[in-house]
Formats: sequence, structure tokens, C-alpha cells
Amino acid sequence: MDVGTIILWIFSAMFIITGIVGLVAPILPGPFLLLAGLVLAAWAENFIFVGPVILTVLGIMAISAQGLDFLAGAMGSKRFGASRSAATGAAIGAVVGIFFGFIGIFAGPFIGALIGELTVNRNIQAAGLAGFGAWVGMIIGAAAKVAIGFSMIGLFLLARVF
Repeated sequence: MDVGTIILWIFSAMFIITGIVGLVAPILPGPFLLLAGLVLAAWAENFIFVGPVILTVLGIMAISAQGLDFLAGAMGSKRFGASRSAATGAAIGAVVGIFFGFIGIFAGPFIGALIGELTVNRNIQAAGLAGFGAWVGMIIGAAAKVAIGFSMIGLFLLARVF
């Protein structure tokens, strides 16, 4: 194995690991980092086992995962009557929550949506529902993103083996 191939494998592993972390951390584009790592792994093997068809499917899966994550958050907020400010607050809360550990990742979107909705609507019950909707939507979106991300890895491994 030459030095170039070893470097490709190292970067592939780094992107895949960072991508897996990004599947649950809202600040990182997990599916796209995962895709980059899988493309580098295929490249390290000169695309012998995983070719353009599988890589195209993986690309579509990565785009779908990111889209579903965004859509689920928006749908959750909208379903519970959240305003645009609540959705923005939820996104900001998700990013800020990362700095407060595991609890912050889950509480951040709720608190952000609650504060965002309170800036528009002084009704605490409506703000609470908006926060809950944003939180549920983000959790569902993250779950979908994780499922698709691990499906991407599974598809790559299946194509690699067969």
C-alpha cells in the first residue's frame, strides 16, 4: 500500500467518524461528511468495489437525510402553531445547546423556540407548544438522519462485500 492510499484511508476514517458525530450534532453536516468519507474510501480502492451507481445513491441518500432533518423540524414547529421566530429560535437553541453537552442538545431547541415565540406572542401556553413542536420535529429529523446515515454505511459495506 502506497503513501497516497494510506492518506486516503486516514482522511476517509476521519470524515466517516466526524460524519457519524454530525448525524446527531446539529452544527455538523453529518450526511455530507459521511458521504465524503465513503467516497474517499471508494477512491482508496480505486472505485473497484464501489462505483458511480452506488456513490450516486449514497449522494441522494445524503441529500435526503439533510432535507428530512430540516423538513421535520419545520413541520414539527408548524404542526404546533409556531411562528417563524420560534423556528429561528429553535435553530439557534440547537447550536447553543451543543456547548452545554448532551442535555443542551435536547433542551436547546425547546428553549430557543420558547424564547423566539415569546418575542412574537406573549402567550406562554402558545410559546410552550411552539417549543414542544420544534423539539419533537428536531428529534424526529435527527432520528431520520441517523437512520439514513447508518443505511448509507450499510449500503457501502454491502456493495463492498458483494
